[in-house]
Amino acid sequence: MSDTAGPGRDATIAAALAALESGRFRDDLAARVAIPSVSTDPAHLADCEGYLRAAIAPELTALGFTLAFYRRPETALPFMLASRIEGADLPTVLLYGHGDVVEGMEASWQPGLSPFTLQDRDGRFYGRGTADNKGQHSINIAAIRALIETEGALGFNLKYLFETGEEAGSPGLAGLCEAARDDFAADVFIASDGPRVSADLPTMFLGARGVMDFWLELQARDGAVHSGNWGGLVANPAVELCHAIAALIGPTGQCLVPELTPGQIPDDIRASLAGCEITAPSPDLALDPWWGEPGLTQAERVYAWSSLEVMAISSGDIGSAVGAIPPVARARLELRFPLGVAVDGVLDAIRCRLDQAGAGRIRVIASDYPPFPASRSELSNEWVGFIATSIGKSLGRAPQIIPNFGGALPNRIFAEGLRLPTIWIPHSYPGCGQHGPDEHLPRAIAAEGLQIMAGLFWDIGHRGL
Repeated sequence: MSDTAGPGRDATIAAALAALESGRFRDDLAARVAIPSVSTDPAHLADCEGYLRAAIAPELTALGFTLAFYRRPETALPFMLASRIEGADLPTVLLYGHGDVVEGMEASWQPGLSPFTLQDRDGRFYGRGTADNKGQHSINIAAIRALIETEGALGFNLKYLFETGEEAGSPGLAGLCEAARDDFAADVFIASDGPRVSADLPTMFLGARGVMDFWLELQARDGAVHSGNWGGLVANPAVELCHAIAALIGPTGQCLVPELTPGQIPDDIRASLAGCEITAPSPDLALDPWWGEPGLTQAERVYAWSSLEVMAISSGDIGSAVGAIPPVARARLELRFPLGVAVDGVLDAIRCRLDQAGAGRIRVIASDYPPFPASRSELSNEWVGFIATSIGKSLGRAPQIIPNFGGALPNRIFAEGLRLPTIWIPHSYPGCGQHGPDEHLPRAIAAEGLQIMAGLFWDIGHRGL
């Protein structure tokens, strides 16, 4: 193939955009949204299987991909790898997407909207999975189709891995990639998930923060006691729990346990975030610049530092409070963290901090939900510059490169398990309604996503590295 960016690149991008303009993209996405592939509900196991076999497999087979389905003992949820190998001397790209979604929450959607029926309204595609992740991998599939139909070939080898358990913590994914390592061998990992920094700012991120949940609990006695007779004489577990939390989190949200933070931000990470502004996606969400680690920008707080948050807290019956001292208090906390935090030492560090603060009666209990470790690729990797240049050429403006996004993704499996540079190109934005009601994908972001991916795939096929 030619090494110059001639009309073939423009034609490929135009073909990708034509899928949006003609309604084909909408129709494909509608068929995928209609499948309620909720991975956390065993009643929808067949829908997860059906999503791969009915909504994805036929199109990729028609585009010349060969399919392999995998099972793992850790889960009943299936995996699928679609491969198109065009030459042993060509670069190989491993793409990734997940076909599962969270529950629909149908009663909470706006009138006229329903989670599993796509609605094209006000410049947005509404439906469960439009942002996470069916819409995003539908954009990538449409770009692949545009390149093959325009050029007759990809010009590189492509492996596309789909799982159906990401919303359930990706059970079995690490084991699969370890057991079938040769099947997933590649030169680079590229995927689309998570949000852009903002709706109008194309974004690349190279990994994900980790996440770990745990419980704090104090059972003081078997039952509640009268506050008039016993107040001031017996300990109140709710008060003790509040002081325990205050020993971990400062009054403005600062994490007070040094072992739960990276300690410092590397210079290249800080430089990549210079000028990156976090803006609220709607007037309903006002940012609090005084909250979080002092001395950091808001971008550094969410992309390069740790946050420790109280997700739920309970003691007594708030809906029917009476004059009684409650017997038990519980709180669920969540730690989000970048590279530089030792996951295995988190609970011990919390235990030590509580003991130092005189909160030795508080129990620290690991969550049943396994932690997601943090991971990211190096900003200096040559694929980073190559892809950033490609995106800039397609859109006429450079993308924002962030080291990792604030949420959790199974990036470590690919970055450390398969030893691949990992680059995520999201086709969503912070106000997309992901994991909530009214989830949607803006048409404008879909259009830019099609331009980005069609141009990138063309560049990989025509120039390689």
